[in-house]
Amino acid sequence: MQLEPLYTIKANCLMCEQEFVTSRVRPSFKRASRTDTDFCGYYQNENPDYYVVRVCPHCGFAFTENFRERISDRQKSNFSQTFGGRIHPRDFGGHRDWESALESYKLALLCAQSIDEKERLIASLLQHIAWLYRYKGNTEQEIRFLKYSLESYIKVYELEGVGANDARLMYLIGELHRRTGNFSEAVRWFSRVINDQKIMDAAMIRASREQWAVLREQMLEAKHELPEEMKN
Repeated sequence: MQLEPLYTIKANCLMCEQEFVTSRVRPSFKRASRTDTDFCGYYQNENPDYYVVRVCPHCGFAFTENFRERISDRQKSNFSQTFGGRIHPRDFGGHRDWESALESYKLALLCAQSIDEKERLIASLLQHIAWLYRYKGNTEQEIRFLKYSLESYIKVYELEGVGANDARLMYLIGELHRRTGNFSEAVRWFSRVINDQKIMDAAMIRASREQWAVLREQMLEAKHELPEEMKN
């Protein structure tokens, strides 16, 4: 008997507090066939990213397991005032196609913004929306949401005062700058990861060096003047 890739779990809505059922992809099916340099994964079977967002069929509130555990009465009021009557509850509990996955992420983004969720979480939702457009080859929308995501990740860096312990975030900011065509900023962020002696994350140092080389080739091909540190 062949194992189904999906299984169901029970979840409690953060907004209306009612219980509902949502689907997840079994861990044994979560092996990516390949992964892009900004961590976007590609899967042969069900894409687990399609099922990250939990959408309440009772009130329409959409959230992930990374949302805060409880939301205040004030946040609930903000959500009701912003979306009262405009979000029509739907059941996202079973299989999700690309369209329903995109809808679930956009709903989660609106909900996160309405309750003033953490900037890092909002940045991640924006990045996942960009990936969904990438799967469809919609470069215009992909770049649009990568830019939004990049702005959010920079805010995270500035607000949280992260340092050497967050090399992954610094690498990602560099890579999103590269992907959105801001080469000079990409050079700056990759340089930080490579040259900061306090950074001990070998995987991110290696990834930054690899993307530094890719970036150098891109700049030469586009006939951009190389910064001094790239001329050697």
